[in-house]
Amino acid sequence: MPPDVQVDRNVVNVFIGKHCVTCHGTADAESGLRLDTLSNDLSEPAAFEKWVLIHDRLAAGTMPPKDADPLSDADRRRFADHLNNVLTTAHQQVRGTVLRRLNRREYQNTMNDLFGTNLKLADMFPEDGRSGEFDNVGSALSISLVQMQRYLEAARLVLDTSIASATEKQSRTIVRAGYADTRGAENFLGKQWLKLDDGAVVFYSRFGYPTGMLREANVSQPGFYKVRVTGYAHQSDQPITFSIGATTFARGAEEPTFGYFSMPPGDPTTVEVTAWIEARYMIRVEPWGISDRYLIKRDGIENYRGPGLAIQHIEVEGPLIDEFPSRGHHLVFDGIDRREVEPRNPADKLKSWYKPKFEVHSVDPAGDAEASLQRIAAAAFRRPVSADEMKPYTDLFRQQSESGADFEESLKTAVSAVLASPEFLFLKESSGRLSDHQLAARLSYFLVRSCPDAELLEAAEHGRLTTDETALQEQAERLLNDPRRERFLVDLTDAWLNLRDMDFTVPDRLLFPEFDSFLKDSMIVETRSFLAELIQQDLPITNIVRSDFAMLNNRLAEHYGIEGVDGPEIRRTDLPADSLRGGFLSQASVMKVSANGTNTSPVVRGVWVMERILDRTPPPPPAGVPGVEPDIRGASTLRELLDKHRDVDSCRGCHQIIDPPGFALECFNPIGGFRDRYRSLGDGDPVGLEINGNRVRYKLGPPVDASGEMPDGRSFTGFQDFRRLLADDPDTLCRAFAAKLLTFASGRELGFSDRPEIDRIVTQTRSRNYGIRTLLYEVVSSEIFRSK
Repeated sequence: MPPDVQVDRNVVNVFIGKHCVTCHGTADAESGLRLDTLSNDLSEPAAFEKWVLIHDRLAAGTMPPKDADPLSDADRRRFADHLNNVLTTAHQQVRGTVLRRLNRREYQNTMNDLFGTNLKLADMFPEDGRSGEFDNVGSALSISLVQMQRYLEAARLVLDTSIASATEKQSRTIVRAGYADTRGAENFLGKQWLKLDDGAVVFYSRFGYPTGMLREANVSQPGFYKVRVTGYAHQSDQPITFSIGATTFARGAEEPTFGYFSMPPGDPTTVEVTAWIEARYMIRVEPWGISDRYLIKRDGIENYRGPGLAIQHIEVEGPLIDEFPSRGHHLVFDGIDRREVEPRNPADKLKSWYKPKFEVHSVDPAGDAEASLQRIAAAAFRRPVSADEMKPYTDLFRQQSESGADFEESLKTAVSAVLASPEFLFLKESSGRLSDHQLAARLSYFLVRSCPDAELLEAAEHGRLTTDETALQEQAERLLNDPRRERFLVDLTDAWLNLRDMDFTVPDRLLFPEFDSFLKDSMIVETRSFLAELIQQDLPITNIVRSDFAMLNNRLAEHYGIEGVDGPEIRRTDLPADSLRGGFLSQASVMKVSANGTNTSPVVRGVWVMERILDRTPPPPPAGVPGVEPDIRGASTLRELLDKHRDVDSCRGCHQIIDPPGFALECFNPIGGFRDRYRSLGDGDPVGLEINGNRVRYKLGPPVDASGEMPDGRSFTGFQDFRRLLADDPDTLCRAFAAKLLTFASGRELGFSDRPEIDRIVTQTRSRNYGIRTLLYEVVSSEIFRSK
């Protein structure tokens, strides 16, 4: 901050001395906020943030507290107006998007889109820095020499993968196999497997044998494949839910699940899924929700009469190649004569080990290379490129050629340099209003998380994005209907709602034996599908906290205690009027990422709601004050411990703000199930339940109290009351979500001087029933989005 922007002590000292110094004028000041010694120099970030906090608490009516002497409207307005003016001036002088590097997912998407590959390039790079929730904010994205080396390695990998290594498209093959025919199966038939007369093998469980892994159903080359599973529900009049995925013998390797499906009873049915499968992976099929291991062991596999999944055979067809040569091959070699080198012995072409070699025939190597590099640079830099900008890359090609490298190797080196240049790795934006190409890039990286496509670049070339008031919104509409919008849903929910931490903790198996990967995967899809539905239908912002529908499948419905939902497919489901579900706050994914796998903390969940739903960041706890840890014996609730904690003067102010949302969410356990009593492995009442034939070990401890009082004095008796209070203030919800979207879209932290523009967005959105799709359009049309 510039040092000449300061709080005027002549204005504030009288106010602070009269209304604030009693609570905030000693070493043990309430909330750790001491005002008599607070610097008035707004160039100090810590002082600036505290003055913003003072302004906001004054505006919200939480300062001075209710039991203090009343504050006149004139005093409040005079003090607030002064703070508003100096804080706005200070922030305006430093506002703007810092030069922003593509984060690792944006980089991966861009490279794969440009070259037609499907490589997991993000794994080659360290995690990106974060500012708040977001990992695409320029000020948090550094770059190192190690990263630069990785960019060069990644560029080579993409080029080697996308440039054709054969003269013809690889032919599709169909592998068909059955579990009964797999190697070693006879060792288990009649013992742990049940083979039927039609050749099908029955799965009664995900555990033991069959393992679900079929060695013969494997792929030798990475690519997209169609996987077909043929079978039926055995000894059941209801469909059986099962998953299709892939596995490998490599230790620690990812084992993806492609989806969950229903296998109906009766005649054999074929279920098909298309998925990317890495080389040397095998297909894995597993049933869900049908196991009773005790009865299977007691009765024997042949006498067991429970439901099972009968699988006759599995087919794997692929690889599915839509374009040959690839998009990347065309990008590099269009207009260049690249031919296969004939082997000395033509018969070698028929050998399985034969790998063709290629060479470029050119009468003007430098000209051909320049044309290729110009084309690649324009695509990579997301704008037209001048001859002067191209010179370092054409010079590099020439130097490589003169040193003895052939045309292709020299070109790869020069292309790698293009793909490691700042013009590609950074989103460079001019001060003030963005240009058409800069707007195209910002819009594309916002809504599809990658570089602009041909239509968006064409609009930029003709200057329509800056001159036509409707063009930018029309492009936003198109991108929101593009299949690549799934990346937007994933990245936004990963950051904003913290779904990136779904695997950070593992629920305690004794306390939460009902948790499984089917439930976890369904949680994630529920949240992303819910956001997609809000956007697609332009539903009001209040649906964020309270909606009359949810996106459910059978597993989630069972978890939530909702009847009438069959099958593993996520679909919109109407909710009863008295349902606790509906909105993000009651979704199991949110409850899981805001807990630690064993217990919940009203403080952690309260901060989560404040920061992510209301866009209000509570101050950090005062130094030297210990945190509140739950009583794992279940003898005392965390609420009882927090009541004692709030007796500390320096803690009371913040906890009055943080704790109420956390208390309201106490009716949800660490995996999002409803509870009216805490689970315990110590004292408590036995529950007498079994899950998959296993006796439940946890007990029911103290009752849950989800009541509380808001900072403004409004009380709530439980979660339903609490979210009604939130939904009664759509302006606050709209303002908070707009700020999150603008940060995500612009790649910069918002500040005090951005508030008037956010208020304008809220006003415009209010006039159209607070629709969330409308809000997205207002964000894209805003001055914040259109400017650096």
